[in-house]
Amino acid sequence: MAAARLVFSLSLPSSTHGINRKFQPFLLTQTVAPSRVRCQSTPESSEPQEKLVVDNGSTSETSSPATKETSSGFPESPNRDVNRRVAVASVVAALALFLSTRLDFGISLKDLTASALPYEEALSNGKPTVVEFYADWCEVCRELAPDVYKIEQQYKDKVNFVMLNVDNTKWEQELDEFGVEGIPHFAFLDRQGNEEGNVVGRLPRQYLVENVNALAAGKQSIPHARAVGQYSSAEARKVHQVTDPLSHG
Repeated sequence: MAAARLVFSLSLPSSTHGINRKFQPFLLTQTVAPSRVRCQSTPESSEPQEKLVVDNGSTSETSSPATKETSSGFPESPNRDVNRRVAVASVVAALALFLSTRLDFGISLKDLTASALPYEEALSNGKPTVVEFYADWCEVCRELAPDVYKIEQQYKDKVNFVMLNVDNTKWEQELDEFGVEGIPHFAFLDRQGNEEGNVVGRLPRQYLVENVNALAAGKQSIPHARAVGQYSSAEARKVHQVTDPLSHG
């Protein structure tokens, strides 16, 4: 630390009693940190005054209220509260996505097969029938499973729903009879088992809804008797074939 030696000479104006007062120069010695000392005149005053300004490179501004210290002595980031909110929102969104997946897209082809009616029974109970030809490896079949399940639950009291696995050699005759070349292949049968039309591949859900609704209402024809979307080739079944004569799937 260096010693700064400052000499001040102060002269005051005469008092109201006309007495002149002079103060002798005095010596101020103080140990301070190395800094710059300069005199700055204050223009606002009517009399010349001098103001001692010490500049040691630091600022004396009051800290912004946005930066508050934590118990550890470190300033707390103003973004911490925002980060917490973002984290909570992310958890809620992930939970919502999980629930929607479980409640809707969690429906699988096995679920459809389990609730499907055996083909022979469907042809003999006097109800119209929807026959879906599918395969476990068919991506489009898996994608449409939730929509098919919803439609089945809505019309199951009026319409039969049958699932036939193209990998099962038991259904070779039906594959030829309905001309199945791509899957999923939906065949719509009237109450006597006669085919009124078919829909193949990925198409808007409304196609299936309107056709099934026409069957349930006993109409003479269905609105979409022949429609083809993106599908998986049934030829791929040759490398997946299994023999399961006891299975209706």
